[in-house]
Amino acid sequence: MLRTNKPTPITSSTYVLLFVFLGIPALLFGGQYLFARRYRAKKQAVVTADFPDTWNAILLSNVPLVSKLPSHFRQRLETNIKLFLAEVSFEGQGGVQITDEIRVTVAAQACLLTVGREDKRYPRLKNVIIYPSAFTDSPRAPNFDPDNPTYRLGESWTTGTVILAWDSTKRGAINIHDGRNVALHEFAHQLDQEDGVGDGVPIFQSQSAFTAWSQVFTKEYEIQVKKATKGRRSVLDHYGATNYAEFFAVSTEAFFEKPKQLKRKRPEIYKILKNYYRLDPVSW
Repeated sequence: MLRTNKPTPITSSTYVLLFVFLGIPALLFGGQYLFARRYRAKKQAVVTADFPDTWNAILLSNVPLVSKLPSHFRQRLETNIKLFLAEVSFEGQGGVQITDEIRVTVAAQACLLTVGREDKRYPRLKNVIIYPSAFTDSPRAPNFDPDNPTYRLGESWTTGTVILAWDSTKRGAINIHDGRNVALHEFAHQLDQEDGVGDGVPIFQSQSAFTAWSQVFTKEYEIQVKKATKGRRSVLDHYGATNYAEFFAVSTEAFFEKPKQLKRKRPEIYKILKNYYRLDPVSW
């Protein structure tokens, strides 16, 4: 008896299986491709847009440190500010109305920390919350304690939020020689928290850089604790003796606003921060 091989009929269940194994991955890949393409197009549009004259006026009046930057860093800073404002949302609390003055003043200081490191921004940062002045712990804070509130000028959360008191933020930006700048302080925390932990150890590209950082900061932190305990004067705010995370943030403030004093009195801190930020403020 002659036998023939008949093709297996394609049933509806077969189509379902084909869609599951072929169609869904194709749709997901296609969606990701379109999203990435649109993101690149949006980013390019932001980068090529003119930097508004009104923003330059804000930088001139509120963030005089920007005028000290070498020209090539100034151009990169403007690009980073545009990208920052396109990607990060701002929210006012306590009656604050978000204006371009607030947005540009905050963004400029945040971007000063990344201007020396091309394409380095804040991947975890989602929003900035602005209060008019000192504020109590937010109920949204990770460690909020309604029975024991404390007043703060700034906060940085590992979940991608920075909170700032506007009066202190503006005052700190205008005075570029006192080594106290709440915006620089909190955005240094954001860099530290990029790996999900605030421990005074930001992300490094090599093991050797991490080792050098650990050796210097461990030794210098212990020096700072001794100075603070004995009440001795220091180029760094004694608040930096709280823990390693605060030591990094306080050192960053001094690096940008008191670079000559920091290099003279704590040269190892200056050198390690110079390597990390890829900037040399003394030369400005």
